[in-house]
Amino acid sequence: MRLSLRWLAPLFVASLLSPAARAAAEDAPAPKTDDCVGCHAARGITGSAIRDWKQSKHAQQGVDCAECHLRGDKTKKTSACDTTGVVRAVPGAVCANCHGDQFNEFQHSKHALAWVAMEAMPTTKDQPKAIMDGLKGCGGCHRVGLETGRCDSCHTRHLFSAAEARRSEACATCHMGFDHPQWEMYSTSKHGILYTQNAADWDWNVPLADWFKDPGKADASVPRSPTCAFCHMPGGNHGVKTAWGFLAVRLPEDDKEWMADRVEILKALGVLDKDGKPTERLDVVKAGDVARLSKETWQVERDRMLGQCAQCHAPTFAKAELEKGDEIIRAADRLMAEAIQTVNALYKDRILPEPRSRPASVDVLRFYEAESPIEQKLYVMLLEHRMRTFQGAFHMNPDYQHWYGWAEMKRDLAEIKAEAKELRRQHAAPKAAPKKSG
Repeated sequence: MRLSLRWLAPLFVASLLSPAARAAAEDAPAPKTDDCVGCHAARGITGSAIRDWKQSKHAQQGVDCAECHLRGDKTKKTSACDTTGVVRAVPGAVCANCHGDQFNEFQHSKHALAWVAMEAMPTTKDQPKAIMDGLKGCGGCHRVGLETGRCDSCHTRHLFSAAEARRSEACATCHMGFDHPQWEMYSTSKHGILYTQNAADWDWNVPLADWFKDPGKADASVPRSPTCAFCHMPGGNHGVKTAWGFLAVRLPEDDKEWMADRVEILKALGVLDKDGKPTERLDVVKAGDVARLSKETWQVERDRMLGQCAQCHAPTFAKAELEKGDEIIRAADRLMAEAIQTVNALYKDRILPEPRSRPASVDVLRFYEAESPIEQKLYVMLLEHRMRTFQGAFHMNPDYQHWYGWAEMKRDLAEIKAEAKELRRQHAAPKAAPKKSG
C-alpha cells in the first residue's frame, strides 16, 4: 500500500524557518480571506483547485475563496493555520446565493432525491460503509442528492464550467453500467455518433436555450444532434425528470391486462402486499419520486420531451417514436409478470424456503442480497434487462433495446421456468431412507 506524504509538506516548510522567523510569522497580522490562494500554493496543497479556480468565471468576476468557503462574517480574519469557520464541502445553498433560479429548479428534480432513493433500498444498510457513505460505490453517484453534492456533481470543482456540464460526457460517470447504461446507449446511437463526430467544432458556451433556434443557419459551431442536457434539461432547466421515472411504472393503466402485469411488478417491488394492498414502501416510492403515480404527472413530462424532439423532428414522428417505447414497456411487463408469478408460486408451495428477514414473497429491491439463484435471476431480469429493454428504445439504440434487453429477458424467463421445474422435481422426489449401519 502506498502512503501519501503530502500532509508532511507544511511541517517540512515550517522546519526550515529559524526560531526568530517562526515567531515573526506567528506575530504577523492574520491574512485576508483573499490570501487563501497564496497560502495554499506556498504549502503545496490543493494545487488543482487553485489551477481550476484561476481559469474559472468565478475568478474573472472576483468571486474568491472566502465567498464560498468562509462561514459567517467574511470580513473576519483567520490565522494561516486556523480553519475555524472554513467550510470544506460547500453546500448547494451557498451556490443559490448567486444561482437561485438553477438551485430552485434542481430542488424539483430527480437528482435532488438521489440520496433518499438510495437509502430507501432495503439492503443499503447492509453494505460496507465505504460503498455508501464513503462514496466509493452507490454513494459516489447518489451524492448529487446530498446538500454538498447538489452542484459540484455536474459542475466540477473548482472550474464550475457550464460549458463542461453541457457535454454529454459529464453525465457518463453515473449514467452507465448495470441498471442504467444511458451513456453507452446514447453514445452508440445515431444521435451519439453525430455528437462524437462533430462535438469538437461546436461552441459549448452557447446556452442550451439558444440551441437549434435558427434551423436554417449553416454554421459548424451550431450543434446538429441532441446531447443529454438538451433532451433532459430543456432550455437549461435543472429540474431533470422523465415521464416514466426510473422504474418505468405509471399508475393507473387503462389497459386491464397491462394493469394486472403492473400489479405483479409492484408486488415484487414490495409496494403492494400479496393481496394487492399498498405497503409502507409506497410512501418511500413517493418520497423518491421513482414512479409516476398519476397520468397527469406522466403527461407533463411526456409533453416536455415532445417539445424538445420537435425542435429537430416533425411532431407526429416524435410522438410515434415515443409511443413505440411505451409499447415496449408493456411487452416487457408481460414477460416480467410471468417470471414473478413463477417464483412466487415456489413460495406458495413451500418449495423455496421462507426467507429469514422478510415475508415469503419476491422482493427484487433486495438486489444481490437475494437468497437463492432463481431470485438472483429475477432481480437481474428486472433491474438489468428490463431497464435496457425500455431505455434502449427511448435512447434510439436498436442493439441495446433488442440484444442487451429484450432477448435477455426472454432468456431469463426460459431459465427461471426451467429452474422452477427442477426445484419442483427435487421437492417431489422421495427422500432416500438413511442406510443402517453394520
